[in-house]
Amino acid sequence: MTVQATLIAGTKRLTEAGVDGAPRDARLLMAHVLGMEPGRLTLVMPDEISVDHKVAFEAAIERRLTREPVSHILGYRDFYGRRFQVSSDVLDPRPETEILISEALSKPFTSVLDLGTGSGAILLTLLAEQVLAKGLATDLSEAALTVAQTNAEALGLGKRARFQQADWWAGVEGQFDLIVSNPPYIAADEMAGLSPELAHEPRMALTDEADGLMCYREIAAGVRAHLAPRGRIMVEIGPTQGAAVSDLFLAQGLKAVRVIADLDGRDRVVVAQAPNPHPRNVGK
Repeated sequence: MTVQATLIAGTKRLTEAGVDGAPRDARLLMAHVLGMEPGRLTLVMPDEISVDHKVAFEAAIERRLTREPVSHILGYRDFYGRRFQVSSDVLDPRPETEILISEALSKPFTSVLDLGTGSGAILLTLLAEQVLAKGLATDLSEAALTVAQTNAEALGLGKRARFQQADWWAGVEGQFDLIVSNPPYIAADEMAGLSPELAHEPRMALTDEADGLMCYREIAAGVRAHLAPRGRIMVEIGPTQGAAVSDLFLAQGLKAVRVIADLDGRDRVVVAQAPNPHPRNVGK
């Protein structure tokens, strides 16, 4: 069989199983099996496919039919122009999170804390873009921290990024110019309605097993102790959580609280700033 015929057969199987984006997924899997960039796949379509490559492609299709994410089959996900290793131990970096990255990079910072880092994509992207900054990433999952450390070394950021196993603020010391987080924000009663692909990602990174706001309450409770004067905090949120998370930050005395929408117009990031501890007295 040719590469093209094998690809068509695989695409048909995914389509008949109701997998969204079947043609795209099949092309990505075929390119991965052949060890080439997807954009060059057209050049080899008429070629005969080897037995080994055909078997490997069909095995990848079988995995996708179980709704295992394509990124887990490939072993990586691209985010903000860089490649990050991913596995079932971490959430995939998602395009929507780039909204948080862009906002974080809108002002300079020298120290950053990433709470619940997962793959490390947020922290490591910020450090790669802000070359003088150093950062600390925490996560409750030891397996997730291993993935994040691997990504740090692969990107040449091992000397500027520290990793610490922690349950939110527990054991975290010092203050930071910038604090970021993409915490579990899906309510427990919403989990059953999610796409089957999410069953392959760590549940503890998706839901707080409560109302979806528990982690924000934890973050808000400790933020003032760890945010430098006029430092910024920004968290990714679910599309209905903007007002509730804003209120949590306002209750802690944070200033300039605002909600940023994503490209689809849905609330995506809440941003706030620590007050200046020594405001200028304009009356003197």
